Amino acid sequence: MGSIKQLLPYNNSTLLEITIQNALASKARKVYCVLGANSEAIKSQLKNSRATFINNPNWKDGLSSSIVTGVSYLESIKEKTKAILIMLSDQPNVDSDYIDALINLYSKNQDKVIASDYGDKKGVPAIFPKLFNKQLMRLKGDKGAKDFLNNKEINIITLASKNRGVLKDIDTLEDYNKLLDK
Repeated sequence: MGSIKQLLPYNNSTLLEITIQNALASKARKVYCVLGANSEAIKSQLKNSRATFINNPNWKDGLSSSIVTGVSYLESIKEKTKAILIMLSDQPNVDSDYIDALINLYSKNQDKVIASDYGDKKGVPAIFPKLFNKQLMRLKGDKGAKDFLNNKEINIITLASKNRGVLKDIDTLEDYNKLLDK
């Protein structure tokens, strides 16, 4: 990208700030943000965030290390969470309505993983009941929870978005330019 992706400007804010604001505007009780590379630079640029920031010193080990760090943090502070919603900072169109739809589906299926439906695969944002914490803490590599969410042995319920663009990741400069052109 040529710069820190989380701080790319979008709608008078940044990709990360929009993600945090959407999470805060949802039914989620608390919002935690795991930061790795450039964490201090990112935190210094955020405006009055009410999220709790968690530093991932193992960020070079890939996206999975951020999940492991976040889950481990919640376990260490004995946070009484029933489930964890995992989302990415590069999906600015995942708004509070979509997050609430995931939470509502989870509230009716509290022993199931609730994932986003990408058509040919399942992905994040996704909600993981606490009983999956040990499995989440064993994730490795840069795939995040992708393999876990697409394991046919795990009963996962998916939420289909009416608008596939909601789940679009901003992974390249071309993706970012398309986002700005909307």
